This record gives sequence, structure tokens and C-alpha cells, in this order.
Amino acid sequence: MPQLPAPAYPAEVRARLEADAKEVIARYPGSRSALLPLLHLVQSEEGYVSRTGMAFCAEMLDLTTAEVTAVATFYTMYRRRPSGDYQVGVCTNTLCAVMGGDAIFDRLKEHLGVGNDETTEDGKVTLEHIECNAACDFAPVVMVNWEFFDNQTPESATQLVDDLIAGRTVEPTRGAPLCTYKETARILAGFPDERPGAVEATGGAGHASLIGLKLAKGEAAPKARVVSPRGEAPTDRPQKGAEHLSSHDAPQQTSASDPDHPAGPAAEEGE
Repeated sequence: MPQLPAPAYPAEVRARLEADAKEVIARYPGSRSALLPLLHLVQSEEGYVSRTGMAFCAEMLDLTTAEVTAVATFYTMYRRRPSGDYQVGVCTNTLCAVMGGDAIFDRLKEHLGVGNDETTEDGKVTLEHIECNAACDFAPVVMVNWEFFDNQTPESATQLVDDLIAGRTVEPTRGAPLCTYKETARILAGFPDERPGAVEATGGAGHASLIGLKLAKGEAAPKARVVSPRGEAPTDRPQKGAEHLSSHDAPQQTSASDPDHPAGPAAEEGE
């Protein structure tokens, strides 16, 4: 059955959102470019992108609701139904899964009594599996309202959601202090985080993310580990050519051309 037109925001809410929307739109040479932050703005009002919110965005940007809906349904950061104060995303992509992400997700589903993309009865936590949190060097990773909780275990993740539900203070591994999902959405809309010390606490990349850069700059030179031939104990001999830190430098010897390192295919080609 066709849906009735989306209800309008109450007058006071509409006036507040319209003032904020005009501020966002003014940042762009073309108003259409403001659609993504406007979707975050309406999400900060209701905790998800409702039909009312999409109609509001369409009106402010002179778009059709179909155009707005196409964008809102494409990006997973926009919720399409009411969700919890804390969006708990567990990475289940390859590396995090191998390191324990699947076990964490299964534990949290059982512990919270919810499935993927479902919210606890008290409205506190929405659980979701995420394809990649872009933090593979800290796997397995859990994100709460897009803040990082690195190197998690089923036990630490369970304690994390228990603390969130109980209202206890939870500190991300790195990044700004945790805030609610609505507050996060407003920040993503482009409005300043006015909490004291929040911006200064953002920090930078962790040690594991920077080690490759340090190697490239010659600031770290760990002893190269050589893969030994099958049947022999591992050795820690310096590897020939280890001074070449980039694929753009002179090529290093391979097992096929280096008699000192004969480890290679177990069978001849075609066998």
C-alpha cells in the first residue's frame, strides 16, 4: 500500500533544524553537495534518518525524496530505523575475523540477546557487524559510535557493552571521548565538538600503523627473519638485500635465483 506523506517536524524542531541546515548549505558552492551532512543532521535529531528527515532534506536542497532516499540507503552510516544510544560495530572482515572478530560478534549476540542490526530492549545498544573498521593492525577491532576499541577479546567486548548499558564511563583506545550516537551524528554533520578537551584528545595513528612509515624512513631496522628450507629450524640470519626498503629500489634475490635461500615450491611446475 502507498505510504502516507511523512509527518512534518514540530514547529520548534523545524525552526532549529532549518537554521542549522542553512549554515551547512552555505559551506558549499552547490547546495546538492550538502546532502550527506544534512542527513547526519537529521539523524542527530531522531537517532536515525526517518521519512520526515528525508523529506526535510529534499525540501532544503530542492531535491526529490527519491534522490534523497537513494543516498540515505546507500551509506551504512545512516540508520533507517530507531537505534540505540551506542552503535557497537564488530569488524568481521578477514583479518579481524581470523583474529577473533567472529567469536566476539557471536558472544555479543548471545550476551545482549539481539541479532545483527538489532537493538537491546532498553534502547542502549545496537549491535552490528561491520565489513571493515580500517584498523587491521589493531585486529580484532570494535567501534562504538565510530570510536576505536582495539585488540578486543570476547571478554573485553562483553565488559564494554555491560559498561555502556550501566552508564559507566568508557574510554576508547584512541580518539575522542565517547558520546551518544545523536551527538556523534551532529559532529559528523560538521558542527564543532564543544565538549571540553574532546578535540585535543583526538590524537593520531597508533604505533602499529606507523611502523611501516618508520621502516621506510630508516628509523627502525629490525633484524630480518629468513624463511628456512622445509625441515630446518628457523634462523635469524640477516637477509640479503634487506637494505632495500621499497619495491622501487633494486630488486632483491628470490628463492629461485638465490642458492642461499632455496625454499620454494614443493613440486616442479605441472606436477
